[in-house]
Amino acid sequence: MNRTHIPGILAMAAIVVASNILVQILFGQWLTWGAFTYPFAFLVTDVMNRVYGKQAARKVVFAGFVTGVICSLIGTRIIGEFGPLVTLRIAAGSGTAFLVAQMLDVSIFSALRRGRWWRAPLVSTLVGASVDTALFFSIAFSAQLAWLEPGNDVSWANEALPLLGVGPMVPLWVSLALADWLVKLSLSLVALIPFRLIVQHLTARRNPI
Repeated sequence: MNRTHIPGILAMAAIVVASNILVQILFGQWLTWGAFTYPFAFLVTDVMNRVYGKQAARKVVFAGFVTGVICSLIGTRIIGEFGPLVTLRIAAGSGTAFLVAQMLDVSIFSALRRGRWWRAPLVSTLVGASVDTALFFSIAFSAQLAWLEPGNDVSWANEALPLLGVGPMVPLWVSLALADWLVKLSLSLVALIPFRLIVQHLTARRNPI
């Protein structure tokens, strides 16, 4: 393993672990604290892609995926008030969403890397984050996919409520997904600042004057 990739791998693993812990803690009615940490996984992937290339980025993604699987396995063994902290559907949704969205991010970033500095990280993160949200919440909570884990009662997530408390009637999980998506979109814009600074720093270290 290239030692220059280790900080990226460790950063990705730390974000995944932190997000798996913080997702258990509510922030308001529609979000958890994990919604504010997980989007920075895309920042790590994009920095690695810009500085070290797409193969390095894919290694970091794989490390994050393995870390997520381990966290899910641990979560299935921890019993909370309403059963295991991590159900089969949540584990499947989390792993699938992470791997698909992050690999899509790598591909889009690579295709746009020759454009203006902000275009590749912004577009790849927006698309990746959107796919991540759609896959995770639909796999984990949609009533149409109840066959994935028949013994898991997700009726609470399918209760019809006003969208984000003010809109049309939709299943609860749709409001949760929309709130999560809006946070990811907002943070994708904020993350452009550390992306620029980190890339400049790492590039200067690799190519000293």
